[in-house]
Amino acid sequence: MIKNTTMSENDSLQEFLAAAVDAAKKAGQLIREKFYQTKHVEHKGEVDLVTETDKACEDLVFSHLKQCFPSHKFIGEETSAAYGTMELTDEPTWIVDPIDGTTNFVHGYPFVCVSIGLTIGKVPTVGVVFNPIIDELFTGIRGQGAYLNGKAIKVSSQDQLIKSLLASETGTSREKSTIDDITGRINRLLFKVRSLRINGSCALSLCDVACGRIDLFYINCYGGPWDAAAGAVILTEAGGLVYDPSGREFEITATRLAASNPLLKEAFVEALAHP
Repeated sequence: MIKNTTMSENDSLQEFLAAAVDAAKKAGQLIREKFYQTKHVEHKGEVDLVTETDKACEDLVFSHLKQCFPSHKFIGEETSAAYGTMELTDEPTWIVDPIDGTTNFVHGYPFVCVSIGLTIGKVPTVGVVFNPIIDELFTGIRGQGAYLNGKAIKVSSQDQLIKSLLASETGTSREKSTIDDITGRINRLLFKVRSLRINGSCALSLCDVACGRIDLFYINCYGGPWDAAAGAVILTEAGGLVYDPSGREFEITATRLAASNPLLKEAFVEALAHP
């Protein structure tokens, strides 16, 4: 009986993943079509942007998933940004960023993705991150591995901080104290790592760590769980770790995280604590 239950759960997770992939590809097609066209841009903050394509993609993804799973809960970046509400419960909840990397999208910079994560019991369980511009589809299911375009991926085996490639973000806050903290920390970390990359997408940076392109990722003050819900599953299933920069357990509703392979965690947490 236990075996049958497990098989049934796995079948459900595969069904969830398949629906998320279909939704991501539909949204990705729209992003591709609009990528080289003139965008109609609005401001959510001083530098935080949103386009009509963000909204259209979120509607498209939610419509597809609600048709497949009408009893599930839904959290989307544009919905939450517009209404200021977000409640994460133990119920199966889809957490969606329709375009992670909107500023990149506006500028025609090809690091843009659809990020679709599913939490069950508040635990990230299914993740899909799709960059339609360079046609990279990252997928992961808790306990079942992570894949890039159908091929298994894993984190790097780098064990020296000084030889590691670090990814980070500057965020959308323009408060001087926040900027000084972020840039000051990055500046000090640069003396302890090989180099730095900033691609403008939290979800894609997590996936870059998952497939071994990047060794370390640190971000403070990101937008919300839609930035990390999918990528956290993919990275964890690729053998990596996602955690609070202090080294404590990662909280999906927090707005800061660090990520690495297991060999680098201790040294990275130490460097973040005493940069």
